[in-house]
Amino acid sequence: MTADTTEPEEYTAGPAERRREQRGWYFYDFACSVYSTSVITVFLGPYLTSVARAAADAEGFVHPLGIPVRAGSLFAYAVSASLVVAILAMPMVGAIADRTGRKKPLLAASAYLGATATAGMFFLAGDRYLLGVLLLIVANASLSVSMVLYNAYLPQIAEPDERDAVSSRGWAFGYTSGALVLVLNLVLYSGHDSFGLTEGEAVRICLASAGVWWGAFTLVPLRRLRDRRLGPAAPERAGEGAVGSGWRQLRETLKDMRRHPLTLSFLLAYLIYNDGVQTVISQASIYGSEELGLDQTTLITAVLLVQVLAVAGALGMGRLARVHGAKRTILGSLAVWTLILAAGYFLPARSPVFFYFLAAAIGLVLGGSQALSRSLFSHLVPRGKEAEYFSAYEMSDRGLSWLGPLVFGLAYQLTGSYRDAIISLVIFFVVGFALLARVPVRRAVEAAGNPIPDRI
Repeated sequence: MTADTTEPEEYTAGPAERRREQRGWYFYDFACSVYSTSVITVFLGPYLTSVARAAADAEGFVHPLGIPVRAGSLFAYAVSASLVVAILAMPMVGAIADRTGRKKPLLAASAYLGATATAGMFFLAGDRYLLGVLLLIVANASLSVSMVLYNAYLPQIAEPDERDAVSSRGWAFGYTSGALVLVLNLVLYSGHDSFGLTEGEAVRICLASAGVWWGAFTLVPLRRLRDRRLGPAAPERAGEGAVGSGWRQLRETLKDMRRHPLTLSFLLAYLIYNDGVQTVISQASIYGSEELGLDQTTLITAVLLVQVLAVAGALGMGRLARVHGAKRTILGSLAVWTLILAAGYFLPARSPVFFYFLAAAIGLVLGGSQALSRSLFSHLVPRGKEAEYFSAYEMSDRGLSWLGPLVFGLAYQLTGSYRDAIISLVIFFVVGFALLARVPVRRAVEAAGNPIPDRI
């Protein structure tokens, strides 16, 4: 067997081939975003909390591994634990991907492990809160690992001046799929009686269907994306024992990143403010149902509004970045996030209209702030080290976002107030804004050895 049949292909894609890969790349957002919206943002938080309360003692505590946990804090702690697991997996997977040049098989494995765990949530019934925690940890960690590999394709399929637009379109595809599936969820959940289902059965079908959707549409990027070598060092590294040397490669990556302190400065800022974003996303349904007393139909409709407006927001902020630069546009979105949390703290209970206004504001800044952060970071990555550096990025995006849910859960456990929990997240946006404002992004791009776009 020749070397050509065992190693990833190295080529320079022309415009037509690059567009084909970009269209396939968008569909992984289309596939996996349904998990983030239907499972994490809407259904699993309130449902897992209700399952935990069914198993709780007279004082409202469950005791996983003998540890007393307030049932209302279990979901936040489970999200935090899942992201700690992701920390252990992502760096090794990123190093293996760069050493072997084979991102696609690893993307397939992580995506289908997460999709299977999500589909398994159909069996989350009665007082099986530990099963729910286990499936959440597996699915959330798998999603984080898959996103390392997915994001690492961006510098390979888009020219520097294209990346803001390509990244924004990916997020727009994701929010489109989230909105479509939420409409179907809303029909099923609202009319569960007419379908001969209990409320719990309808929720479990909605959870499981997200896993089926994730697995089905992952086939599109797996057909369109192509593995390739980038840079002369890749073939030499591919001959080494990738699995056994994964953690050694991580240490080398961290040492290499010390030679790019401006890239590290951006990662630190992103780690802080994105921790706030991820926590708001994952805990919004808990806040709406438990603190504001809103029913599940209102929550689904509000998240559907977020999804619809997030498509426009992602594309609109992509256009703003072409005029004002990605950094200034992200800073503006962080200021809006801070105002959103302040408004959320004072939101009156049982007032769906005010909750919808808040959801609309979130939708307009959510997709754009995430998409532009991803494209901005892609300019700061040295060539040939995309998966390794994006593993560090994904640790900031998901793997180190355990702190926000932990703070949220602790605030509720100590005070019994979700309002105190939600306002505690303001600090993430304020500090993140201050740190990002200090990063000279043009110098950072130049230091990474990449061409500087006209606007950044």
